[in-house]
Amino acid sequence: MGSHSSEVADMVFDELRSNRKAQILLGLIFGIIFGFLLQKGGVASYDVILDQLLLTDFTVVKIMMTAILVGMIGIYIMKAAGLVHLHTKLGSVGATIVGGLIFGAGFAVLGYCPGTAGAAVGSGALDALIGMIGIVIGAGIFARLYPRLDRTILNKGVFPAETIPELLGIRAAFIVPVVAVLILGILYLLQAIGF
Repeated sequence: MGSHSSEVADMVFDELRSNRKAQILLGLIFGIIFGFLLQKGGVASYDVILDQLLLTDFTVVKIMMTAILVGMIGIYIMKAAGLVHLHTKLGSVGATIVGGLIFGAGFAVLGYCPGTAGAAVGSGALDALIGMIGIVIGAGIFARLYPRLDRTILNKGVFPAETIPELLGIRAAFIVPVVAVLILGILYLLQAIGF
């Protein structure tokens, strides 16, 4: 019975992977849900994000860590059940530095990341709408510079593995609970000290 349901799930997911319109529709639906949850969590507010940058309000960190925890557990349960296949890519020190600098500069200047900017636009924030225009322009500039960056800096210091379990040579079934406990511990600590 278990193998039959796995085969049915495989067929459903294969159909979704090959149906571009369904992917776009699902992306739109989940994007709206994601934006709604960001707005309800309070992280679509410029003041909450500014307070996070000033280290006086850790709402953003708590929401991100909760999302990482739920996503990590969910992905590995679905992977173990054969419902998803991970498509990872080797990272590098160069790409991490460039990405961090671009993201950090935009986040510091705008006061939003791309996700929270979209949620803020949905709740009527004009500054976030202007920021979204900047994000699109910045993405276009990066796309134009990408071939040169890829040849020069993005592939410097390529990481030795795609995932932490591969890097450590340990099965994900052992890593996921350890990381989950660490995240729960940090969340508890933030709550205990009043953040």
